[in-house]
Amino acid sequence: MPQIVVLPHETLCPEGAVLEVPKGTSVCDALLEHDIEIEHACEKSCACTTCHVVVREGFGSLNEAEEREEDLLDMAWGLEATSRLSCQAVVGDEDLVIEIPKYTINHARENH
Repeated sequence: MPQIVVLPHETLCPEGAVLEVPKGTSVCDALLEHDIEIEHACEKSCACTTCHVVVREGFGSLNEAEEREEDLLDMAWGLEATSRLSCQAVVGDEDLVIEIPKYTINHARENH
């Protein structure tokens, strides 16, 4: 079973974590199932950027991002070349190392 290594995040996962997850699981679902409460304001429907993560290792093993996700990522805080919306990123065969950005933009809550 692939692993997701979650780098330390000040509030969501201060010690970091190593998660064993079945192939085919979204990164967001894996985090939530392991009590890492990543924000997901749109309930994982690819309609916001609150579940944005940066994939530090294993990016190529994820499913390909669809156009809607890429459009939304353009609005994410701290966007990098290996950014994904965790609700859309599906774990493949390889282990992943992910970083949850320090900030997120919740357009609904922040009245954007």
